[in-house]
Amino acid sequence: MRRITRRGFAVGALGAASSLLTTGAAAPSGRASRREMRGMWLATVANLDWPSSAKRTPAEQQRELRAHFDTAVARKLNTVFFQVRPTADALWPSPYEPWAQYLTGQQGRDPGWDPLGFAVREAHRRDLELHAWFNPYRVANHTDPGRLAPDHPARRHPRWVLPYGGKLYYNPGLPEVRRFVQDAMLDAVQRYPVDGVHFDDYFYPYPVAGQHFDDDAAYQEYGDPSQSRAAWRRDNIDRLIYEMAQRLDAGGQQSGRRVRFGVSPFAVWRNHTTDQQGSRTQAGVETYDDLYADTRRWVREGWLDYIVPQVYWPIGSKAADYAELVPWWARTVQGTGVDLYIGEALYKAGDAEPAAWKNPAELSRHLTFAREYPQVGGHVYFSAKEVAKDRAGAMARVVRDHYGSMARP
Repeated sequence: MRRITRRGFAVGALGAASSLLTTGAAAPSGRASRREMRGMWLATVANLDWPSSAKRTPAEQQRELRAHFDTAVARKLNTVFFQVRPTADALWPSPYEPWAQYLTGQQGRDPGWDPLGFAVREAHRRDLELHAWFNPYRVANHTDPGRLAPDHPARRHPRWVLPYGGKLYYNPGLPEVRRFVQDAMLDAVQRYPVDGVHFDDYFYPYPVAGQHFDDDAAYQEYGDPSQSRAAWRRDNIDRLIYEMAQRLDAGGQQSGRRVRFGVSPFAVWRNHTTDQQGSRTQAGVETYDDLYADTRRWVREGWLDYIVPQVYWPIGSKAADYAELVPWWARTVQGTGVDLYIGEALYKAGDAEPAAWKNPAELSRHLTFAREYPQVGGHVYFSAKEVAKDRAGAMARVVRDHYGSMARP
């Protein structure tokens, strides 16, 4: 696969752009005088952030969604990553997949309104960017196809689906699956003026001890005899990313509207003990080997506009030190033209273990540390309800210490 650069300006422009970021004196209140990503993930799977209950009326759900956007503005954030395809279903009237069960309690039931269309309008009304967040391959948080909507593609194409670890997944090794999930996601891009397409960290599923992801038949049919199973799986995910980038570019050329493409992976590509190019970490999961996601390659090949590694450990963590991973990712994006934002574990603030999270200043320390690396263009917080509740006061501390004025994404 040839190298493509998705950005509309020369590789290396990030260095010049990042020099525009300021961290000292604040601009006059209310004016967005600088560029910096300040985002939050708004999760809908299992009603994690929104809606609070599938029993809420449309009017109540709309009020809750507006409240999340208002909170983002109050916290001086500028981007919302809105989960619109949580489990091979949709938060818009998709011709490919059923309505998400998290809206009404029953997958496939029309909620009577268009959540994605509403979200885009309300976000843009507040000068927030809205990136449509998709999970490519997760079908269900259970293993019973009979619980899916009667017309669900997974029921119409049982060959596409594999059970693993108590969940159902589309098989990434089938070319028809890869094309279908792209079509299903691109439908939202074609219908709505979203600002970005965003994938989370689930590609091949996280490993479950003692269980086998049974893609034997797909490997026999589509695998190259010279490839190992692991290399074939990585190639499948590489193709998903590369093809999605190409199709977004082609769509942008036709419509004149450019949509940014980004991924928020688990932050450890490989440990240094596995690969000398890896980070000096001791993580139990490595995306290259366990999720078959070669995140470093996607950056170096220029297939992404931005990457948001989930650096969900405190400074000084033995297994995976924030102070090791941020500079590792800064080196990785250097000179590629791919923007780097750091995913922050706001949901851990206030936890007793590890002890660093008990300090409400820990998250603010992260931003202070990352400021030393000009490749870091901002931060994204998990998740929206934590931004609102801020149980430990960590988000308020971040705003007070670092967000003196508004910023453009």
